[in-house]
Amino acid sequence: MANSLFGIHAAALELRSERMGLITSNIANAATPGYKARDIDFAAALKARSEGLGKDAATARATLYRVPVMPSLDGNTVEMATEQTAFAENAVGYQATLSFIRGRVDTLTRALKGD
Repeated sequence: MANSLFGIHAAALELRSERMGLITSNIANAATPGYKARDIDFAAALKARSEGLGKDAATARATLYRVPVMPSLDGNTVEMATEQTAFAENAVGYQATLSFIRGRVDTLTRALKGD
């Protein structure tokens, strides 16, 4: 029901939330030796979801390790500037998707009330 009601936006919101968690994990492990930063290829994950692949399978398929611009000596691949940029970009996308869903709910609420 939610899938037909909100279309692809429900899956997009879930993916953006998962991506946010992965990026925050990268930031939290910025000082952990050997930690390998990961990210979700949002477009690939959303495409997989729209093709009918399950949530976990789509996310797993689209989760990749980041290739650092300047590798650190301790093997950690987290680069704060990259993570902060990805976090900000994802936050904007999350808010846009949430606004669309909120607008859809408001429209449906007005229709049900007869406004």
